[in-house]
Amino acid sequence: MGTAVLTKRLNSRCSRGSSSWGDLKMAKSITETSPRLKARITGAFYLLTMLTGIFAQGFVSDRLVVSGDAAATATNILTHKSLFQLGFTIYLIEMACQIAMTVLFYYLLKPAGRIVSLLAASLGLTGCIIKTFSRVFYIAPLFVLGGAHYLNVFSLEQLQAVALLFLRVNEQGAGMALAFFGFYALLTGYLIIRSTFLPRILGWWSAVAGLGWLTFLSPTLGYRLFPYLAGVGLLGATALILWLLVFGVNEQRWKEQAGAAGEWRS
Repeated sequence: MGTAVLTKRLNSRCSRGSSSWGDLKMAKSITETSPRLKARITGAFYLLTMLTGIFAQGFVSDRLVVSGDAAATATNILTHKSLFQLGFTIYLIEMACQIAMTVLFYYLLKPAGRIVSLLAASLGLTGCIIKTFSRVFYIAPLFVLGGAHYLNVFSLEQLQAVALLFLRVNEQGAGMALAFFGFYALLTGYLIIRSTFLPRILGWWSAVAGLGWLTFLSPTLGYRLFPYLAGVGLLGATALILWLLVFGVNEQRWKEQAGAAGEWRS
């Protein structure tokens, strides 16, 4: 019996060791990937984040949700239920892509400032968590308007009002996330400006966009300025995405700066 217990403990330790070794190998593979390839993968995830966000917001939410009209919104959701559900799925894909992009940007920009890059990634991931959680309120109207028998205690008007309220909470959660993305864009812009391997104009553009998103610290002001902020942010994001996809980074300068910071091992 003692031998069996000892064997079980050894197997457990080996399993934990294998898991830790696998995690270390994954982190090492990300770190040692060619900087130019890493930049292009980052650009690809950035592009997917932007396209999925535009589709879910512009072609689903803006089409189905009628501001201030609970009855019309409820009718649209029930009439286009599949489209509404697709919007939820696309929102989740957007967040998955943004998380991947944030992690990759951390490794890409770490040579320009490890602590600042880590802080930027932490703020960006916090925004992703908030925005993902807010999407629970986006899908909630389907349950409220689904006609379940236990909801018969509420009138139709009450259910429609609650559904619109949930969508409003989702909107406010997304706005709160944008404030964190503002800090993220500001710090990312600083790192790009400080780097020697990306054009500084892209960093200035990112920083300006970040300052704009910080207006969502006051949601009322943020939503009032949103059309203008979105335009500036979209242009800056498009420029950075195209640069990453087409040119990547200056690999020699990236390695030089990483070597000076002790971040690169050839």
